[in-house]
Amino acid sequence: MSTLNRAALVLFCLSFVPLSALSQQQTPPHSDQLPVTAAPPLTEARDPHLVLDVVVTDRSGKPRAGLTQNDFVVRDNNQVRKILSFRAVDGAAPAEPPVKIILMVDEVNTSFTRVAYERDQLKKFLLKNGGQLTHPVSLAFFSDTGTELQNGSSRDGNALLASFDQHVTKLRTIRRSTGFYGAEERFTLSLKGLNLLAATEAKEPGRKMVIWISPGWPILSGPNITLSTREEQGLFSSIVYLSTALRQARITLYSIDPLGVEDAATNRLTYYEEFLKPVSASKDAQAGNLALQVLARQSGGQALNSSNDITEQISRCVAEADAFYTLTVDPTPSDRPNQSHSVAVSVETPGVTARTRNLYYGQP
Repeated sequence: MSTLNRAALVLFCLSFVPLSALSQQQTPPHSDQLPVTAAPPLTEARDPHLVLDVVVTDRSGKPRAGLTQNDFVVRDNNQVRKILSFRAVDGAAPAEPPVKIILMVDEVNTSFTRVAYERDQLKKFLLKNGGQLTHPVSLAFFSDTGTELQNGSSRDGNALLASFDQHVTKLRTIRRSTGFYGAEERFTLSLKGLNLLAATEAKEPGRKMVIWISPGWPILSGPNITLSTREEQGLFSSIVYLSTALRQARITLYSIDPLGVEDAATNRLTYYEEFLKPVSASKDAQAGNLALQVLARQSGGQALNSSNDITEQISRCVAEADAFYTLTVDPTPSDRPNQSHSVAVSVETPGVTARTRNLYYGQP
C-alpha cells in the first residue's frame, strides 16, 4: 500500500473506532472513548444470554412455520447449548413488539440516476395492498451530509409515501473518480451511518430488519494492500464493535443491490464472500470484513444482488418477518476479551435450512 493510501486508512481507524482500539489492550469500548456519532452498545452484564432470531426456509426459500423447540439444535463454537427460551412467531402468534422494518436508501454509494429508480421501486412497495403494510415500516436516507431517520414507523404506506415524497435526493459530492480517498471517505461514512442506526435502534425493544438498498461500500482490500499492526488493531476493534452493536440492537441486516444484473458480469457480486470467515485476531483483520454484504450475512440476513426488481426483493426480505423463531441460549464462556464465536443452528426436519446470526464476540 502506498504512503498516501496507508495514511487514509489510518485516518479511518482514528475517526471510527474507539481510541482504545489503537492500544494493545483489546477490551470493549467505554462511553467516553466512543466517536461522537456513536452510543455504546448495551453492556454484556445487562443480558448475559444470547438471543437468536432464526428464519427457517424450505427449498424454494419460503419461510417455514410450525416448528417446535425440539426441532432445533444450537451450537456455539461447536458446543451444543441448551435452549433456555423459545418463541415461534407466525400469523397465529405475532411478534410482540411487532418486527420493525427499516428501509435505508443509500445516496452515498449509489448514483443519482439509480437512486431515482430506487425511489420508484420503493413507492411500488409502499402502495402494495392499497398501502396497507403487514409490518411497521420506517424510512431512512443516507447521504454525504449524514443519516436522516424518519421519526416513528407506520403500517400506512400512503402516509409513508407522502413523507417519502418530501425528501429531496441529494446529489452525491463523493465521486467514484476521486480514487482511494473518495472510496475511503464513502467507506468511513457508511460505517458511521450503520453505527448510528444501530445505536439508535438499541434503545427500542424487539427485532428490527434493516433493508439497506445499496451496491455496498468500497471493500478496500486486495492482494496489494498490506496493513500495519496498528491498522489491523483498529480494524479488528471496529469489527468487534459493530458486530456487537448490531447484535445487541437485535438488527438483522439485508442488502439489496440496486444495480442488479448490471453487476452480474463483474466479480463484485461474490468478492465479499472471501471475507465471511470470522476474524479471531487483529492480524487477520481486513477492511473487507466490514463490507455491507458480509455484515448482512453474519447478522442472519441476506445479500440479494441478482435482480433489478427492487420491489420484489424488498417483499422477499419482509416475508421473513412473518414466520421466524426466537431462541435464547446460554453462550459458551469466553477465555479472552473479544473472542469470536461461531454460531450454528440446525433443524432436524428434512429439506429446510435455518439461518441466524452466525457470529458474535464474547467477553470473559
